[in-house]
Amino acid sequence: MSTISFITRRLCGAFLLAAFILFNQVSIAQTIKGDYYQIKIYHYKTQQQGAVLDAYLQKSFIPALHKKGIKSIGVFKPVETDTADRKIYILMSYASWKDVEPDNVSATKPVTSTADNKTYNDAAYNDAPYTRIETILLSPFVTRPHLMLPKLSGERSKRVYELRSYESPTEAYHHNKVKMFNSGETDIFERLGFNPVFYGSVIAGSRMPNLMYLTTFNDKQSRDEHWKAFEADAQWKGLIGDAQYKNNVSKADIIFLYPTDYSDY
Repeated sequence: MSTISFITRRLCGAFLLAAFILFNQVSIAQTIKGDYYQIKIYHYKTQQQGAVLDAYLQKSFIPALHKKGIKSIGVFKPVETDTADRKIYILMSYASWKDVEPDNVSATKPVTSTADNKTYNDAAYNDAPYTRIETILLSPFVTRPHLMLPKLSGERSKRVYELRSYESPTEAYHHNKVKMFNSGETDIFERLGFNPVFYGSVIAGSRMPNLMYLTTFNDKQSRDEHWKAFEADAQWKGLIGDAQYKNNVSKADIIFLYPTDYSDY
């Protein structure tokens, strides 16, 4: 191998390494400046299991987290119920990564172990209060680094919480979609009064790469009117028409939720 060829290969390698580091620094910078979010989903089948979960969450789980300084915890259920796979969604945030692990199922002991939740903690193997627990961890977008309490005035029973998940074909397209949000999409939601609770990039979950976000409305009519205004917005039309953001979402899911009586949201 000639000296020139060797130097050329070394320079190319150094350039590729620098480009890789720069890409990852830009991608990470889009999301990590803020809290960590966790969406915990209880899957269950029967109304009896649901009653046990409600009692545990309301009387034990949420009060325990409140005492630990986690002030706002959202608890939601789907508007459309699949009786074969019922769900309860819990949304919470942590100030640092070291706070995440102790409050999860993989920890050495339950979050709470008091006398008022024995039906949950001491359930028999054939009488479990749920079928599975699903956990999704997210890193917030740099433009919206913390959970936000929605400013709603309508009746609680009529409120609509819209959870969206945008999957991307590759990590590069995912980071491109996050960039699109940070470059104006979140500002449009803010300006049009979508009452967002969070925007986050999934860093651990069963469906990656993807991002998720939660917006809130007083009722279904308000939700439809807001999305109509969004689709007609000139700034949005400029973003969606920008060639650099083409094909960055391969699958979009929408889940309509409502807050439980004991939810902080």
